[in-house]
Amino acid sequence: MTPLVFSTSAYRYLASRIAAHAAWPEGEVQRKQFPDGERYQRIATEVADRDVIIVGGTIDDANTLELYDLATTAVRAGAYRLTLVIPYFGYSTMERQVRSGECVTAKARARLLSSIPEASRGNQVFLLDLHVATIAHYFEGAIRPVHVYGKPIVLEAARRLGGDGLVLACTDAGRAKWVESLANDLGVQAAFVYKRRLDGATTEVSGVSAQVAGKHVVIYDDMIRTGGSLINAARAYKDAGASAIDAIATHGVLPADSIAKLRATGLFGTVVVTDSHPRAHAQASDFLEVASVAPLLVEHLRDNQ
Repeated sequence: MTPLVFSTSAYRYLASRIAAHAAWPEGEVQRKQFPDGERYQRIATEVADRDVIIVGGTIDDANTLELYDLATTAVRAGAYRLTLVIPYFGYSTMERQVRSGECVTAKARARLLSSIPEASRGNQVFLLDLHVATIAHYFEGAIRPVHVYGKPIVLEAARRLGGDGLVLACTDAGRAKWVESLANDLGVQAAFVYKRRLDGATTEVSGVSAQVAGKHVVIYDDMIRTGGSLINAARAYKDAGASAIDAIATHGVLPADSIAKLRATGLFGTVVVTDSHPRAHAQASDFLEVASVAPLLVEHLRDNQ
């Protein structure tokens, strides 16, 4: 059965790329905003007995509810199977309680989406490069989570940027195992920085784990928010003698003037991210290269049809 592809308003660009790559039809959603801020949505394409894919993200509360409303409506309208594609799962750093009374927002969002009524053939959710892999297990009931890894995109970008002599690096020891796995696949050296916490809000880079003098360093992290950790790590590699530095991240969250700050440091030749987040898609430039996750997602969606 040929799937029908829908999206939330923020992810129209990615849904169109997925539909075009797979030669699947796109469904129509009619939308309008009322003066009091309430949102009207109507699925204008018949979905009864259809395999329905909805592309959307939990990039903020409004988008999360838009995704929830569309998915619930599709099932109530008779969708044969429901597949949610969430390229960027927000609140991923709020995945556990550190202090008493804290909201574990990542789990709350997963539970919300798990409460979508079940389509006759079932519900599934595709998640890309989760900040914490255990978030996939926060989904409950009949919905089936599928964690898609963006490794092929990262490896291709690293080879293209750094060539055979690159050193693949990370921003701190927390990503060391993942970066070491990527480095092994590339057949190159891995490196990470040592950090020392000065107080509750400040850390200091105290060393670099590998010899990077005269080497082209490519730093990988799963996501770039403001870029502070990335800049600190790049300075450490530069101080250790790196000849050139580029950066790769799956998710470019990039609020406010984050990209301008990264460029202004003069530390980076190129920053590569995917189009998993609408802000990355909107800010593509000669400095910020944006690779599409559409082919990778289509591959996994076809495997799970």
